[in-house]
Amino acid sequence: MWQLLHQPYPCEDPARRRWAKAFWIGLFVGVFLLIFQPFGLNNWQTPYKIVKILGFGGITFLITAFIYLVIPGLLPKHFNNENWTVGREIFWITTLITLIGLANYFYLQWLTGSAIHGPDLAGTLIVTFLIGIFPSAASVVVNYIVQLRKYRESAREIPVRDHPEPSISAAVEQRHLITITAENEKDRLSLPATDLLYIESSDNYSTVVYLKDGQPVKVLLRSSLSRLESQLNLDRDPTTGRNPMVRCHRSYIVNLERVEKVTGNAQGYKLHVYDGMFQIPVARKYNETLVAQLKTLQ
Repeated sequence: MWQLLHQPYPCEDPARRRWAKAFWIGLFVGVFLLIFQPFGLNNWQTPYKIVKILGFGGITFLITAFIYLVIPGLLPKHFNNENWTVGREIFWITTLITLIGLANYFYLQWLTGSAIHGPDLAGTLIVTFLIGIFPSAASVVVNYIVQLRKYRESAREIPVRDHPEPSISAAVEQRHLITITAENEKDRLSLPATDLLYIESSDNYSTVVYLKDGQPVKVLLRSSLSRLESQLNLDRDPTTGRNPMVRCHRSYIVNLERVEKVTGNAQGYKLHVYDGMFQIPVARKYNETLVAQLKTLQ
């Protein structure tokens, strides 16, 4: 069980999906309370009762949106796939449920005062936590298993070269140099296209990883990844006309000619480069285009 809690779990959802999550959770809470009216709500006599009960859903939506959108924006290094695990996801969802219970408790007290006699604050938090922890843990574990099987099985079907070799002749390779330039227009790096392994974003800098004398080296350039991507988009294989330098993640550009193996876990695909020394993540929105491009290189 302890090992399962430390398994990688997907964390980086787009903002649109987070808004959708907050909306559906809020809608569920509001409709559930309206239909079943627990905690004495069924005996509550008040004007605009339906609107007030649906207010619980509104409170839930606001709390969920804050948790899913604001906090990850304030702590981006903490909320990313590199750090996220099954255990953290369970803890995060349980915390969310507890905060929702706390907010709705105070909302109920504000609406009714002493008109409804429900559990006290401590009792509300304990009940909310106990109710939330088990379905939260179960849903996370089930989703982990589903995503893990999905990406593992799909990764086996993606064609890659067992021992990637440059797709162009050595003579052409020497002429086909790529040049990437930093924002100051002075710092630049020129190298054969087939020597580039990948580029990783580091805040306002980008780390270029390439082969020099057969060994991987790293160079730090002050440039955004998008800027370097636009420069690389101008370079194409002079023999095939294809461009193997592709964006696979918001923080990575990879040379598909150097991908030796594709594996999968619950977070998605991993591209193995240089005998597995480097594992490059693939964001879900790039899955289809990247798989199609890998197939064209065969």
